[in-house]
Amino acid sequence: MAEDSLRHNGFLSGLAVLLSDDDPRGVSQNSHLISYCDDIGNQSVERTLEHIFDLPYKSICPSGTSIDVEFIRSILRNQLPRFQLDPAVDSRNRDGMSIAKHGSGPDVVVIDDASICGDIKIIRKPLLIESLAEFSSARANSCVWKGKWMYEVTLETSGVQQLGWATILCPFTDRKGVGDAEDSYAFDGKRVSKWNKEPKSYGQSWVVGDVIGCCIDLDADMISFYRNGESLGVAFDGVRKMERGLGYYPAISLSKGECCDLNFGARPFKYPIDGFLPIQAPPSSRYFATYLLQCLCRLFEVQCLDKSESAYFEKFRRLKRFAPLKELFSSISRGICEEFFNLIKESEECAEYMAWDAFVSFLLEVFGAQEPHDYASLDQIIDLFLEFSGSSSLFQHVIVALSCSCKVAPIVLMECPYSGSYPYLALACHILRREDMMVLLWKSPDFGFSLEGFLSRKSPNKQDLHSLIPSVWWPGSSEDIGSESSMMMTMTALSAAVNKIEEMQQEVCSLVIHFIPPVSPPQLPGSVFRTFLQNLILKVRGADHKNPPSGVSSNSILVSLYTVILHFLSEGFSMEDFPGSMKGSRMNAGTDGGFLHRGGKRSFPVDLFLKADPNCIRTPRIGGSVNHVLKSYQVNGLETEKVFWDEGCMDDEDTRITHSTRQKPCCCSISDVDVVQTSKDNIRYATKSSKGTCSPIPERSAHVAAECSVRSLSDEIADKPSSSDQSETDFGYQSLQHLESVPMTNQLSSGTLREEELLDIMLLLYHLAVAPNFRQAFYYMTHQSQSISLLDDTDKQIRERSCIEQVKRLKEARNVYREELVDCVRQCAWYRISLFSRWKQRGMYATCMWIVELLLVLSNTDSIFLYVPEYYVESVVDCFHALRRSDPPFVSSAIFIKQGLAPFITFVVKHFNDPRISSADIKDLLLQSISVLVQYKDYLIAFENNKEAVRRMPRALLLAFDNRSWIPVTNILVKLCKGSGFGSSKHAETSSSALFQVLLREACVHDEVLFSSFLNRLFNTLSWSMTEFSVSIREMQESYQIGDLQQRKCGVVFDLSCSLARILEFCTREIPQAFILGPDMNLRRLTELVIFILNHIILGVDAELFDLAISYKGMLLLQN
Repeated sequence: MAEDSLRHNGFLSGLAVLLSDDDPRGVSQNSHLISYCDDIGNQSVERTLEHIFDLPYKSICPSGTSIDVEFIRSILRNQLPRFQLDPAVDSRNRDGMSIAKHGSGPDVVVIDDASICGDIKIIRKPLLIESLAEFSSARANSCVWKGKWMYEVTLETSGVQQLGWATILCPFTDRKGVGDAEDSYAFDGKRVSKWNKEPKSYGQSWVVGDVIGCCIDLDADMISFYRNGESLGVAFDGVRKMERGLGYYPAISLSKGECCDLNFGARPFKYPIDGFLPIQAPPSSRYFATYLLQCLCRLFEVQCLDKSESAYFEKFRRLKRFAPLKELFSSISRGICEEFFNLIKESEECAEYMAWDAFVSFLLEVFGAQEPHDYASLDQIIDLFLEFSGSSSLFQHVIVALSCSCKVAPIVLMECPYSGSYPYLALACHILRREDMMVLLWKSPDFGFSLEGFLSRKSPNKQDLHSLIPSVWWPGSSEDIGSESSMMMTMTALSAAVNKIEEMQQEVCSLVIHFIPPVSPPQLPGSVFRTFLQNLILKVRGADHKNPPSGVSSNSILVSLYTVILHFLSEGFSMEDFPGSMKGSRMNAGTDGGFLHRGGKRSFPVDLFLKADPNCIRTPRIGGSVNHVLKSYQVNGLETEKVFWDEGCMDDEDTRITHSTRQKPCCCSISDVDVVQTSKDNIRYATKSSKGTCSPIPERSAHVAAECSVRSLSDEIADKPSSSDQSETDFGYQSLQHLESVPMTNQLSSGTLREEELLDIMLLLYHLAVAPNFRQAFYYMTHQSQSISLLDDTDKQIRERSCIEQVKRLKEARNVYREELVDCVRQCAWYRISLFSRWKQRGMYATCMWIVELLLVLSNTDSIFLYVPEYYVESVVDCFHALRRSDPPFVSSAIFIKQGLAPFITFVVKHFNDPRISSADIKDLLLQSISVLVQYKDYLIAFENNKEAVRRMPRALLLAFDNRSWIPVTNILVKLCKGSGFGSSKHAETSSSALFQVLLREACVHDEVLFSSFLNRLFNTLSWSMTEFSVSIREMQESYQIGDLQQRKCGVVFDLSCSLARILEFCTREIPQAFILGPDMNLRRLTELVIFILNHIILGVDAELFDLAISYKGMLLLQN
């Protein structure tokens, strides 16, 4: 059993390899080291071979035999018995399990088809599975009744899954699965529970990418679970003994859409647990394969000793001066490789296991997990292995293994910045820069699966964040769990790790974009990447429309892809050196910045809205569904149209700020001083403001941001920081950048990947994946602010109280608030690192500018505007507010709109009541944007300075006061009318607008029909709200226990009633003639309403109820 628990995750490097005495199976060789005490000087070839092959001193005697490939292989074959397992011992170790024969071959553990209840589909072999039914369960075809066994489950989704063990007698139904019977045991990390007939709290919450180890110890009658190699404790003890052949089966239950990858031992475990055996026996030749690759590693190290000129290696050479191997290198390396490939020819399963196990570890050891990487040695090794038959299959397995490793690799603080998926991404990038390797990946059926893996990023849970951010601090904190400086250092280290991973993901996508597949007729650069994007979006949109296809991609993949495309479009991307460069509406080489920061003439191809692919057809449009819009406006002639405009054309010439003007927009006018100051204030801003919001970590030099002009996606790869100092000419092979030219025409081909296409996809990715992340981030920011207030208030009460029992209860409550606050600070810090980096904010700002202008231009043509996808509007509005709420802000609120986003005000004002927009939700979104902005003085000034707002908004607000939109319109009107009436403050209202008050009065006076209709709806709504408020407070009085929902409902209705009353007050004060000289009904209804309100707040029982409601509202405010 000890033999199978061994795991060689990596090779010993450098001096450690040369001095190691460890036999791969733990058998010590006393004569392993060569003694040089009496023999200093050049050693013979025989001594060098002894070192390379880990042989005793002078075990190779000088002879006249030439050292050729066969001689090397004979040495290696003689070592084979050292690494062979004793069949009798191995049989005894595996005596407590059995495998039912299956079509997959002997001794292969798979899902037993006969055991499946529900619908489980294998997405990718061997055992990446997904539930297509509401609840699906299944068992493996193997059971255990004695010994210690385990299997691993890698989570592709993180919903309800029950993983564990069950006997064959445990029933599976559409409601009951693993853990729901007597001899059935399961763990569910979604609900953080263990299951054996009934749930009990256990373990930790899990996340996508977690590797769950399911272990059963039938010697001690216990079942335990592990999360990423860390024990969650004993879940069940007293597990019932079973007879031979009637043991416990690995079993799983999945909710609909849940997906996981089962590994019973067909691949090496990611986190093997000491003493536990895999259910499926690994290849017996794995130790010998590891030995062969260790020999090859030592061969390369000896070669490096000969080449090195460092003082360290010069000193080391004097201690161990091996004979030169230039003439023998080929024979030795080929002999080792021939033995290695002879091993993996046993079966495809053996080749896969070796690739995932020893070979990937060997490549990582040679290449290096950190910079500087050894590119030359890795290239030499790849060239060597590619000479052998079977190498293509081997490297296909390597690419998949690296991709899967990216999914599960967590960021570790002590390993930053080269942590998480960075080592695997860096190795994969270098391998894929070779033309032959990229072709190999492209031809593989796992192309999409592998690329998604490279774009995955494992998110931390609560416990992970505790390890990543052990030191926590916030302004005013008197806790002993951290300091400002230590938290700043931690965030800097984690930010560097995230940047490294993002840089590698950008390089992977860059390589795919540049790749020209070897097909006829020739394709253009970007065609492969476009196909990948289309397939990925199709999967995601299928799930979005409640018809989930197989293998729905995780949120992290979409976020990473969005980040990659944002970087390409904002920071720039080199395509010029490639045949058939990526085309935009305009190409100008030799300038600075990316597509989003080009000044001057802009254009957009309308055909992006009219594509015939499924993604485009099912996308809701401004004018409704595609079929509905087609009935109203035919697309004849639109397929080839482009819209053109000049940047800033919506603004007045005297206030216009563009990338071409002397004063740049916010995204391109940030000074070095601003960036440095922001960096210093990262932690301080995180909790200093009342919002408790997150702050960005700038990592991009500000002078780059200032260099904006007309530029295509070009030149930037040479400019941006590289993950290494190695130049492409030193790589020793033909780079993808020097592939053969493909004939191209000057005319834009439909196969050319356009920057506008990337922009279109980026907006959809933002809508699907990034916007929810921002909402989650702002939730934690708000909760953090509330927790700080609660903690401060509790501390104050503890100081003021003298009763011991009260102080005790307050301290208990304080501990709860403190834990919640610490969790929130960590969550906010993580979102600050992953979402609010400076270059991302710059790109988001430029995206808002670009899309707002596009929408305004398109809105001038009905036939085109109606086809615009709804997510264009949703994404630009959400992106705008995400930037506005970032803390510290991207820029101050005084210039946030003024220097680049003035057209945003124009857009929301023109379209919140646009009859062409069919979706009421989109109109509400625009109204809510206005409602939020007008409560801040700087943004209100922007509305007052906007011609469209002055001309359109007052009348449009009165028209929009209907049964659906009256609440946001009420919120807007009451903010504009502040300061007018008997309830106004003596001091000037910060968010009131004298200008809009005048405009509203004029709109009411000049359009009596509109005002009469508005006033009627206002009376009706106010009467309803006051009646509803009266009923609510009576229900509260009659209830024995008042719930939070009741309190909140009462508070909301009261606030709405007050707001409506303020608007009515504004109307009576500013337009008295409507009541004095207008219809008698207006004055009568006003009088009745005033009497009704007074009766409910100053007289009798109703007055007491009102006081009660106000007190509850005050309590609610304190609680929030």
